[in-house]
Amino acid sequence: MSITTANLGFPRIGRRRELKAALESYWAGKSPAAALLATAANLRKENWLLQQKSGLDHIPSNDFSLYDQMLDMSALVGAIPTIYERPGSGVPLDLYFAMARGSGEARTCAHGHQHETTGVPALEMTKWFDTNYHYMVPELASDQAFELTTTKPLDDFLEAKALSVETRPVLIGPVTYLLLAKVKDGRAEPLSLLPGLLPVYVEILRKLAGAGASWVQIDEPALVLDLSPAAKAAFKTVYETLAREVPGLKLLLTTYFGALGDNADLASKLPVAGLHVDLCAAPEQADIVLGKARSDLTLSLGVVNGRNIWRNDLSATLRSLDRFADHAGGIVIAPSSSLLHVPVDLALETDLDPEIRSWLAFATQKIEEVALLARGLKDGAVAIAAELARSDEAAQDRRESAKIHDKAVQLRTRGVRHEMTLRRSPFATRRVAQDKRLGLPAFPTTTIGSFPQTSDVRKARSDFSKGVLTQAEYDAFLRRETEKAVRWQEEIGIDVLVHGEFERNDMVQYFGEQLSGYVFTKHGWVQSYGSRYVRPPVIFGDVSRPKPMTVQWSSYAQSLTERPMKGMLTGPVTILQWSFVRDDLARADVCRQIALAIRDEVVDLEKAGIGIIQIDEPAIREGLPLRRAEWTAYLNWAVECFRLAAAGVADETQIHTHMCYSEFNDIIAAIGAMDADVISIETSRSKMELLDAFVSYRYPNEIGPGVYDIHSPRVPDAAEMADLLDKATAHLAPDQVWVNPDCGLKTRRWEEVKPALVNMVAAAGRLRASHRT
Repeated sequence: MSITTANLGFPRIGRRRELKAALESYWAGKSPAAALLATAANLRKENWLLQQKSGLDHIPSNDFSLYDQMLDMSALVGAIPTIYERPGSGVPLDLYFAMARGSGEARTCAHGHQHETTGVPALEMTKWFDTNYHYMVPELASDQAFELTTTKPLDDFLEAKALSVETRPVLIGPVTYLLLAKVKDGRAEPLSLLPGLLPVYVEILRKLAGAGASWVQIDEPALVLDLSPAAKAAFKTVYETLAREVPGLKLLLTTYFGALGDNADLASKLPVAGLHVDLCAAPEQADIVLGKARSDLTLSLGVVNGRNIWRNDLSATLRSLDRFADHAGGIVIAPSSSLLHVPVDLALETDLDPEIRSWLAFATQKIEEVALLARGLKDGAVAIAAELARSDEAAQDRRESAKIHDKAVQLRTRGVRHEMTLRRSPFATRRVAQDKRLGLPAFPTTTIGSFPQTSDVRKARSDFSKGVLTQAEYDAFLRRETEKAVRWQEEIGIDVLVHGEFERNDMVQYFGEQLSGYVFTKHGWVQSYGSRYVRPPVIFGDVSRPKPMTVQWSSYAQSLTERPMKGMLTGPVTILQWSFVRDDLARADVCRQIALAIRDEVVDLEKAGIGIIQIDEPAIREGLPLRRAEWTAYLNWAVECFRLAAAGVADETQIHTHMCYSEFNDIIAAIGAMDADVISIETSRSKMELLDAFVSYRYPNEIGPGVYDIHSPRVPDAAEMADLLDKATAHLAPDQVWVNPDCGLKTRRWEEVKPALVNMVAAAGRLRASHRT
């Protein structure tokens, strides 16, 4: 039996976030395109040579992107909406980044009031399956014409070849691409566009074959979803066509994030040379896939976790691979998915607790694990005896470590009762009490929580961490920034204020740093979207809250103003989803531990006089299992955890939550069951389309449909925002509607934020005036 090794994709950001620096320098006009492209080429070279040195047989190319791989596919096939000015050929950088980030400049007067906005909005953005990575949603027309517009996959393949690295190019498959796309004019289903798209795939595959590629990896993660008959038929059409039109080129059909399930028959019968399956997310499918695989089908086995950072138990993995020993088509040892979702290199984490560090593996270490497993299979366990011994020791140490288990936390979690998840009164009663306490106008304005983290804010945080600033000096700086933000919000007329979160590095990390059971990296960055990277905390043990986390800054901010000040918290499901989570305890149990910690904080904020508390849960939809049959169980514990965190307060305390970049239709009943008094959601990029779910469901509580896309530098004018609010009030009762941006403003500049929020307040004023008349 042939045993080879492969990687499906490597992090593109660089060991020290070189891509982020290059992108942001280019966007700011500080460096030319040539500098950005040179950095990108160097990162590709480093990644290829690292993987070559590790001994991998199949090294990916075209897994690198300047922004997003789905955006790259849209550029490749010419799916460029007409609102973007396109030259005669190709996709220049400015066009590419306009699709990613929007474009435009606002002219403002000395008082910060915007008078004119030009440019175009960005494409819609949403989560990649059940990960925290965001992709740019392809925007198609019912008469969409596709054409090969760039040659990026070929260019990358040839670039690697010039470095004497033979690679396996990666493409997102046509069925997955279309299933994730939207036809904006609504006159066609995306899959109906397949006849026009498929010839473009044939063309690029022929070019790759002609350049010497022997294998091409085609990612079709949609095969782990519930598929319609039309989608299943599309898979047959696509791969029968590719086999016929590009004979001799070996295609690896790649699935990940879940089990093939009822699509196993379909996948195993498609005319491809290889099939990749995720045996980390779905180990139970090993025997099913093996039983259905053709004898000549190469099986790529995802046995090293591409989405989490725990070290592989090499001995256990080798035992699990015994069943494949007689498969004639050969096997490929690989990560479960692209390593895009994990940090680059554990070697940089020199300050981590050595014991906990011994339990971890990042992308660089994971490809080493792949190579070790293949050696163990080929040459026997004796060939990697020393490595197996180290792996066994780390696994045992982690199971038995006293750092993991806290009996008090376990006891409290087991004591959770249903009544702890219920508010004292129904929403109608609470609303009366809250209106009396808060006295807000119609269409109340607020923001989602954070304000720009300027270079001064980042420098002060860095200086404090390095000991350049004392605690007293740092606190004084934060008080000044907070007071400036409060005074400015009062000046422009925002109704419910926020303190700006200048003390916070990240909406999850900030809380994790104050909770037990967490550990933090210094260089464990992963890409969320574009140049937005996050350092997910690592939950390694039982979680509890040793002391209050936010009360000090919320209380200080409230002392500065008579207007209501929101206390800002991240919800338990989001803290769970945006962390690297321990794999020795059920996720539901970990989430309950976090919920109890947040509950303690909510109660303390209320005691401190904070009348509005926002518990952000942008990751509720993201955590939804990929198969509908598993939704109910997940939503039951996710909603329970939110309510457990929120329900300890009196009726007059208003609970807000926030969700962004999610499709809500399928889970709207669960969102209603969360029983938040106010929910704010992203709606600007979708032009209020995402609000439809709340309308058809008749959502009973209050809603803040976002009117300002904060993920783009573009500043919308008051008329544009008022138009969006008009669309909202056409379906929602006016007394339900709040006015707010899509998300927090941390990543934006004050030069963009100030005119945008001035316009937002003006838009709310227009709505108040029109509804008075």
